[in-house]
Amino acid sequence: MAKYPTLLEQFRSFYYQNNPKDLEEAIEYFSIFGGMGWDVDTSVPPINLIESKLLRNYTYIHGDITKVTKSDKASHALLSGVASGDRRTHSAFKRARITKAEGESVIDSLCAMGFMSIEKSLETPPNGEEIADKLNFSVPFMRFWFAFISPYFKSIKEGDFKEVKEKFANRESGFSNLIFERLSKELLKKSFKEDRIVEIGSYWDRDVEIDILAKTKSGKIIAGACKYSNSKANKSDLTKLKEKCEAAKLTPDIFVLFSKSGFSNELKNEKGDDLKLYALKNFKTLVEDLSEKDFIECIGKRY
Repeated sequence: MAKYPTLLEQFRSFYYQNNPKDLEEAIEYFSIFGGMGWDVDTSVPPINLIESKLLRNYTYIHGDITKVTKSDKASHALLSGVASGDRRTHSAFKRARITKAEGESVIDSLCAMGFMSIEKSLETPPNGEEIADKLNFSVPFMRFWFAFISPYFKSIKEGDFKEVKEKFANRESGFSNLIFERLSKELLKKSFKEDRIVEIGSYWDRDVEIDILAKTKSGKIIAGACKYSNSKANKSDLTKLKEKCEAAKLTPDIFVLFSKSGFSNELKNEKGDDLKLYALKNFKTLVEDLSEKDFIECIGKRY
């Protein structure tokens, strides 16, 4: 099984190598180009870099990727299904138009290579229903590739990039949500030092999704929500999180909220032992004390 660096190791390397001006820029460019060890000029708009680094080098990058996937059509269809959907296995099978048996075989193969990993809901739904697993890409760039590049290979080969650019424009504002959520979990682990976190993930069933669910060494339950938008998190976001926990029959000891754009004053006034708030500036702790040892060398071509 191939051993990929962790998401945090990839993020620290990306930050060290490319020196983005702030955390928002780092997260957004990392969501597209992360994990490949490429030099990325974060002063250039993402869509311009996508064209110059990816679309115009499609043939070469595609060739490198197929050395791993062995050009298997079912694998590529499943990977695009995961990258474009809610990451649940049954949804990916439908998007890829493959059977459950075929899909499970592909997942086994991709996970064995380290290309993907399986994520399970942390708690069993209150009614005991069977819940589909979710899938994570080991490298952020691969999620971008199979969401926006691989499905449109025909037009890209012909030099027509219009469809790719339109699809990216439609999803650009929300595409970094998943990376923000995964980095939020890393920040939470670093924040709980005295009562360290021993288990962390997410909760989902057919009706409810909770971004973060964690347990500490002392047994405390933490539930969290992530808001990656241009509006501040407010009291209604906390209320929604509490309602989701109630629906899932969960009784957290601590609620945590992560917000790209900060928090309303009303919400700040509620902050305490049972409510912790993390703004984008707090993510700076993830990239403290960077040095050359954090740099992960590019393997293969530099595009």
